[in-house]
Amino acid sequence: MSVLIVGASRGLGRALAAGLAHAGHEVVGVARTVPEGETSETRWIAADLARPSEAAERIAAGAGPEVDTIIWNVGIWERDAFSAAYDFTAPGAEHDAEIETLITTNVTAAVVVLRRLLPALLRHEQRRVIITGSTSGLRGSGRPEVAFGASKHAIHGIADALREGYRAERLAVTTLQLGYLNTEDGLDVPEREAAERGAGTLIPVHDVVKVVRTLLELSPVAFVRDLTLPAILDERF
Repeated sequence: MSVLIVGASRGLGRALAAGLAHAGHEVVGVARTVPEGETSETRWIAADLARPSEAAERIAAGAGPEVDTIIWNVGIWERDAFSAAYDFTAPGAEHDAEIETLITTNVTAAVVVLRRLLPALLRHEQRRVIITGSTSGLRGSGRPEVAFGASKHAIHGIADALREGYRAERLAVTTLQLGYLNTEDGLDVPEREAAERGAGTLIPVHDVVKVVRTLLELSPVAFVRDLTLPAILDERF
């Protein structure tokens, strides 16, 4: 399969690119800048999602007609998010600008880019969109990050609308609601060692890669609608 990963330069995206390429899939990675020292077989497209229309044109031009799977792995968050220092009402114009960029990147870009890529994707016999959401976007998540939480609720809504709008075309749309990840340890670190970081509160990227590989192996008549993957000691779940 030919897989386009939007947000592939680091962390989970980088692990997905490496893991899917190793499994024999052709991988096209999208990032604001191509990672330095990149030697893998991943083909790269440079695009800034903070400028959605321009990014959509760049990605559509570089992706090629063979792409049959899109993985939307995008999610930036506010300053001091996931820490005791987070303050939604912190004064300063820079905070307003930060929130505008977050919503543009996490939500507007998803709508604009997917709209641009969908016609080519639908030409394939088996086509998939996999969106990495967050447990912060689930009802009762227990998180206070307003802009990030709102964007992840929105991405879930985008997935629902795409699924219903293109059900007759058999577009498989999956949302992965992911908990806290260990993105410090890539696939080069043994899974058992990566699982020890966080002492049960962080999910190794290895687990997410395994889930995505399974999704790509499903038959054309089956799909996973939503999958919630929290860490075993995440008390919110």
